Amino acid sequence: MTYNFVFFFNSILLGIGLAMDAFSVSIANALNEPEMKKKRMCLIAGVYAFFQYAMPVIGWICVHTIVVYFKKFESFIPWIALILLLYIGGKMLIEGIKGGDDDAEEVKKLGFGTLIVQGIATSIDALSVGFTISDYGPLMANIAAVIIAVVTFGICMGGLLIGKKVGNKLNNKASILGGIILIGIGIEIFVKGLFF
Repeated sequence: MTYNFVFFFNSILLGIGLAMDAFSVSIANALNEPEMKKKRMCLIAGVYAFFQYAMPVIGWICVHTIVVYFKKFESFIPWIALILLLYIGGKMLIEGIKGGDDDAEEVKKLGFGTLIVQGIATSIDALSVGFTISDYGPLMANIAAVIIAVVTFGICMGGLLIGKKVGNKLNNKASILGGIILIGIGIEIFVKGLFF
C-alpha cells in the first residue's frame, strides 16, 4: 500500500462513518449540559477521538496476532454497545422525566467515568476496522487511525455546538431527548451488528 489520494480519502470516509455515533452522543451530552465551556467540549471530543483512534489500532493488532480470538469476540460487540448505551441513555431519560430544580446542575454534568464508557460504546464497532486496514503496515495503520481521530474530533465538536444551541432552547426536555438519542444509538448499533 502507498500513501496516495485513495488512502487519505478512504481514511477520511472511515472517520466520517465511524464518528456518526459519537456525533449523536455529543449532541445528547450538550443537550444535557447547554452551558458547557469550550475546554470541556474539547475534552469530550478528545476522548471520543482517542477511542476512535485506539479501536482500529487494537483491531489491527488483533488481526495480526490473535485473529481467532478476535473473531469470537466480534460477535459480542453489538451486545456490549447496546448494554452500555441503554444504561447511560436510560439514566439520562429517568433523570429528565423525574425533572428537578435548577440547582441540580451537578447531577446534569457528564462525569469522566460516564464519558469513558460513552467513548468505548461509540467506538467499539471500530475494532472491526482492524480488518479493513489489515493490509497496511504498522505506520500506515496508525496514520489511518490518526486521520479517523481528527475527523471524529471535528465532527464531535460540531455535535457539541449543535447540542448547546438546541439545549438552551429545550431546558428540562433536553435530558429526555439526550437519553432517547443514546438509547436509539445503542439499538441501531445492535441491529446493525447482528443483521448487517
